[in-house]
Amino acid sequence: MNLPDGEYRLFLNGIRQWIKVAGVEHGTVPLLLLHGGPGGNHYNFERIVGPLLEAQRTVIYHEQRGCGRNDAPLSPDEYSLPLLVSDVDALLDTLELAQVDVLGYSFGGGLALEYALSHPERVRRLVLQAPALHLLDPEIVAAQVAGFREVARAELAAAIEAIYAEPLTDKEKLEQIWGMVDTPTVDRFLFQSSEKAAYNRQLWQASGLTNTGDMTRALKTQPPTTAAQRLGEVAHPTLILAGRHDRNVPPPMLADMARRLPNAQLQLFEHSAHFPDIEETPLYAQAVFAFLA
Repeated sequence: MNLPDGEYRLFLNGIRQWIKVAGVEHGTVPLLLLHGGPGGNHYNFERIVGPLLEAQRTVIYHEQRGCGRNDAPLSPDEYSLPLLVSDVDALLDTLELAQVDVLGYSFGGGLALEYALSHPERVRRLVLQAPALHLLDPEIVAAQVAGFREVARAELAAAIEAIYAEPLTDKEKLEQIWGMVDTPTVDRFLFQSSEKAAYNRQLWQASGLTNTGDMTRALKTQPPTTAAQRLGEVAHPTLILAGRHDRNVPPPMLADMARRLPNAQLQLFEHSAHFPDIEETPLYAQAVFAFLA
């Protein structure tokens, strides 16, 4: 690591990208954090579980091109998984790091796997929180439709049931559902605890950061990568973390992923949905420390 603790904006592949370095004094293998979305940021993670990780590990937060506190590409063509992988590699080159541990959550978990497949020698261990390999994976789409049917209330529940009864694909149903759901429904979809959901939303608002949707729109037009078919090539020790009640990425799908990865284990958090880092923060940090040790 050639930078001290602090926030930086580095030019990676021609785009200024935000990173934060913390815990350099620990001298550990750096833990690189990749956020979800697509199009999200690290603001909440940085303030909730981040301080616990920083207390024992050297941590690098990296926000992806066009996300969070970063500059946006000039063209939608400049969003792709190969470019995101290249940005991560450029970051490690800039920091003069031969190898890191990688923690990716949600979409960032899929990106972490893509990076490990492309540059296996630069990854020591992988921590994947509810990783999504492709935005339009039929199993994920079906699980999300089922999840909204579970948590919707009153008139909204009736409207969702009406959509569900229509002769549409799951993808078409999900697009219509996302177009009508309100904030309380989204919070119930993503969280078990209403208090944690409210705190998460409070931090979102305090951040002043928005997801433009540009990356999601671009990635949805691109064919899926072959990562799902290449899981057997990922020999790195891997920890998959997930909430027992995750309605966004179904735990049975993650259990299957753990079986297909040669050196993986799955840990479920019993009182969490999609964000165990927020709902069971101390246990989450303990799991990460135990695995990386």
